[in-house]
Amino acid sequence: MTMTHSAAKPARRRARPGLGRLRLDASSGTAVAILIGMVLFAFLVPLLLGPPNAMGDLSFGTPSLAHPMGTDDLGRDVFTRFAYGARSSLSVGILAALTASIIGISVGAVAGYSRGIVDIVLMRLSELFQVIPRFFLALLVIAIFGSNILFIILTIGLLGWPEVARITRGEFLTLREREYVMAAQTIGQSKRKIIFSEILPNAMPPLIVAMTMQVSSAILLEAGLSFLGLGDPSNPSWGLMLNEAQQFLTRAWWMAVFPGLGIVATVAALNVFGDHLTDILNPRLKGGR
Repeated sequence: MTMTHSAAKPARRRARPGLGRLRLDASSGTAVAILIGMVLFAFLVPLLLGPPNAMGDLSFGTPSLAHPMGTDDLGRDVFTRFAYGARSSLSVGILAALTASIIGISVGAVAGYSRGIVDIVLMRLSELFQVIPRFFLALLVIAIFGSNILFIILTIGLLGWPEVARITRGEFLTLREREYVMAAQTIGQSKRKIIFSEILPNAMPPLIVAMTMQVSSAILLEAGLSFLGLGDPSNPSWGLMLNEAQQFLTRAWWMAVFPGLGIVATVAALNVFGDHLTDILNPRLKGGR
C-alpha cells in the first residue's frame, strides 16, 4: 500500500534558489533603490503635474526653483516632460519585455519539451530573428508601418523573444529528465500539466533574470528609435527629449542631460540588479565567472 501511494505521486522537486534568499549588497541595494524610486516617480508624479506639452513664456530657462530642470526651446517645463518621459519609457520597457517573455517562454517550452523536429524548426526560427541586428530590423519595421506607441511595444517585444526562448528551452531540456517529471509522465499526467505545474515553476529563476534584461534592452531600443525621430511624438519619452535637445546642446545643456541621466541610471540599475539576481537564482553561472 505504501509503494502504491508513492508511485501515484511525482517525486518531490529539487529545491532551487529563490527570491527568499535575496540578499542585497551595496551596489544591488543602490540599484533596487533607484528602480523603486524611478517607478514611483514615473507613475505617480505625472498625476500631480500639468500636460507635458504646455508651452510657457520662458524659453531656454535655466534650472530654477520654478523649473527644477529648466525649460526647452518652446517654453515647456523639462521636469514635467521628464516625468512623463519616465512613464512612457518604463511602460514601453515593461510591456515589451512582457510581450517578449510570453512569446519566448511559450516557444521555448514547446521546443524543450517536445524536442525532435518541433525543437529544430522553432530554434531555426529563433536563429533567423537573431541573425538580423534587432535595432536595424526595428528601425525598418517602424519606418514602414508607423510609430504608434502600441506598435513600438509590439515590435520591440516581437524582436526580443528569441533570447527568452533559448533560455527556456535549455531549462526544459534539463528539467524534463528530472525524477519528478518522469514520475508525472509515468502516472499519466497531461503534457500541459507537466509543463505548467512541474517544469515551468522550476525554470523560472533564470527566466526572471532574462525578463529583467529584456526591460533594459527595450528601454534602450525605444530610446534609440525615438532619438532618430521614429518614436511616438504624442508620448514624450526620454529618447524623444534627446532628439529635441540635440540642436541646442551648447545653448541648453539641461535639455539633454536630464533625460540622458534617466536612461543611464535606469538601464545601469536594471543591469546591476539582473547580475545580482543571476548570482542568487542561477548559482551555476556564478561559479563559471
